Order: sequence, then structure tokens, then C-alpha cells
Amino acid sequence: MKSGYKKIVVKVGSNVITQENGLPDENRIQHLVNQLAEIKKRGIEVILVSSGAVASGRSLIKVAEKQDAVTTRQLLAAIGQVKLINTYSNFFAEHAIKCAQVLVTKEDFRDRAHYLNMKNCLQILLQNEVIPVVNENDVVSVTELMFTDNDELAGLIASMLNADALIILSNVNGIYNGDPKLKVRRLFRKLMARLLIWLLLSKPVNLNLGVVV
Repeated sequence: MKSGYKKIVVKVGSNVITQENGLPDENRIQHLVNQLAEIKKRGIEVILVSSGAVASGRSLIKVAEKQDAVTTRQLLAAIGQVKLINTYSNFFAEHAIKCAQVLVTKEDFRDRAHYLNMKNCLQILLQNEVIPVVNENDVVSVTELMFTDNDELAGLIASMLNADALIILSNVNGIYNGDPKLKVRRLFRKLMARLLIWLLLSKPVNLNLGVVV
């Protein structure tokens, strides 16, 4: 980790912290927490943007096939978010570090009062040596109210807090101009900061994000 960094945002997607069967991979989550704890001990403020609530919910309850997709997502997210944050809390506690759950929606970035309240909350958590674990509130964020993905959310959080770096952890090799599985896709080897911010905050249709530091 670059020594000049004072504040970083780390985003981890569901594919990174779940097994092939779609259930949470607690060994990988623990490995992630160990690394974040080491970074924090170096005096760097850490904000974690983590997906995984739906996957965690799937490990706790079986949903009837007749249930529609939206209500199924709400059910799994509501149950799973509790398990997800408890998993993070238990692993961070092994390093004597506290974490806090911060659930947000896209509307929170459109409403000035909500935006400032969210910013103040994140800042006071960091001031008190607490690692915020941010996720989209999938219980109320449905259809047009949803972020494109948590990459977009992470970009907004990094901009809000003037972070020195945004690190996106993914199971693909980088940023592509299309589906990484297709032979015609192209991997961008180098990106200007302004272009990266545009990619994160816009709504790309055929963009796939990988590890970005």
C-alpha cells in the first residue's frame, strides 16, 4: 500500500466473497479483513463498500420458487445483511477494530440533507477509528431506484470523502469494453483518473470492472 495514502475506499463484489454455489466464502472474507486491518494499523483510514447481503441471506433461508424476483431479493437482503455485518464485525474484532453498518440508497445522493447526514456519519465513524461497511439498501432499492452496481456507489463514496484511492476488488482482470468472456473484448491497461471517475459514475451498458488502484 502506497505510504502517501491517508484514506482509501475498498469495494468488494459478491463474486469475490462468495463460493461457486453462491453462498458466502467466510475464509475469503476473513482474509480480506486481515488485510484491511493491517492497512488501518498503518494509520490509513479505510472505508469498505461490500456487496454480499443477498448471498448471505441465501445461506439462511430457502425461498419458494413462485416468489417473484424483487420480493425475493428484498427477503434475502433483509435477512442476509444481518449475517454479513456480523461476519465482518466478528473478524474485525479479532484485530480489536470496530466496524459499523451504513446502508444507503441512490436517493440519499440526490437529497442534499440526506447527503450531508451520510457524509457527517461516515466522517464521525472515521474520527472514532471505526471502519464503515457501506452497502446499498437492497430492501428499499428496487428497479429504477438502484445503483448500476456497487462500483458506482464506491465511486460516489470516494468522491464524497475525498479519498486518496479507490480500490475495486473483482474476479476479472481489469476494465473491459465488453463481456470479458468474449474474445472480441478489450482490456484497458491504463486509464486516466477523470475517465475512471466518469466510468464509475455514468451508467455503462457493456462495461466490466476489475481491480483498480
